[in-house]
Amino acid sequence: MSQKTWPKGSDNHRYAALPLRSSNRRDGERNQRSEHQTRSRRSGDSREFKEPSSSSSRRSIRLCSRSAAAEAEVRGVGGNEFATLPDDILTKIAASFRYPELQAASLVCKSWSQALRPLRESMLFLRWGKRYKHGLGVRVNLEKALDSFLKGADRGSTLAMVDAGLIYWEMGKREERMALYRRAAVLGDPAGQCNLAISYLKAEPSNATEAVKWLYQSSHAGYVRAQYQLALCLHQGQGVDRDLYEAARWYLKAAESGYVRAMYNVSFCYSFGDGLARNHRLARKWMKRAADHGHSKAQFEHGLFLFSEGEMMDAVLYLELATRAGETAASHVRDVILQQLSESSRARVTSLADNWRALPSPV
Repeated sequence: MSQKTWPKGSDNHRYAALPLRSSNRRDGERNQRSEHQTRSRRSGDSREFKEPSSSSSRRSIRLCSRSAAAEAEVRGVGGNEFATLPDDILTKIAASFRYPELQAASLVCKSWSQALRPLRESMLFLRWGKRYKHGLGVRVNLEKALDSFLKGADRGSTLAMVDAGLIYWEMGKREERMALYRRAAVLGDPAGQCNLAISYLKAEPSNATEAVKWLYQSSHAGYVRAQYQLALCLHQGQGVDRDLYEAARWYLKAAESGYVRAMYNVSFCYSFGDGLARNHRLARKWMKRAADHGHSKAQFEHGLFLFSEGEMMDAVLYLELATRAGETAASHVRDVILQQLSESSRARVTSLADNWRALPSPV
């Protein structure tokens, strides 16, 4: 059998052992190819050996050079900051990473792999915690779920901290919940920052000023729920000066990211000119979008609009959906319209409502 020359581990350069052919030693190359073909046939390798073109050889040389340079950079040759990054700094940076991100970061260098090992272990506890919490292949057991999440949190994962905090919230344990959310928030986790802020808003007494501080951080990190909550605080002047323009900006940002409650509020901003230029067409667009995503109040409002436009079949459908979702006021208008429809039209509305499904929301 032919001896492997790639990859070679002695000098730690992945492509350093690849043979680079010289143009002035063609006879030697022919002999090497002949020997290679003979050894391949003996070892059962049926792949045909082809001589690379001069252009492919140049590409191989460039590939070798770039790869070696990249690995030298990672090892610290010209980029010493990677390997010498303190473990505590690295784990703080990676605290909110998910498993694919942790796996990729662990491949950068040996020191990173060792430093991130506890976080990789936390992903296993996080997975089991979710199984016990949601009954995925096992019976629902909140105590075992909490135990798994806490083990993941002890290894530094902010994802596990947030999930453990949610279970404490279900158990009514405020102090434990707040402590975990605060740990995650300090480490930069947007969900932890948002949950901590909401906990401050719902506390007795509330601390709206502290809540808004964390909502701003989470919102700027792109966490959509925080953007909506921040817009509410700005709209109501809770913990911050009332600012309708800033509130509308955050409502719109959250709505464009798929947050259904924000869609509903954006519609009213356009309807009444609160922070946005009055625009009835855009108001109707966002109200319908919220209704199609299952917002019951939006279904009621959109049904009323369709009724005012004389579109009875569509109107009664949205009013029926709103009624089924608990909007009792919608039932009165629905009944008025149903009295004007034929028996077959009423049956069709019932069938459409039975088979209706809300559009999926990404958040």
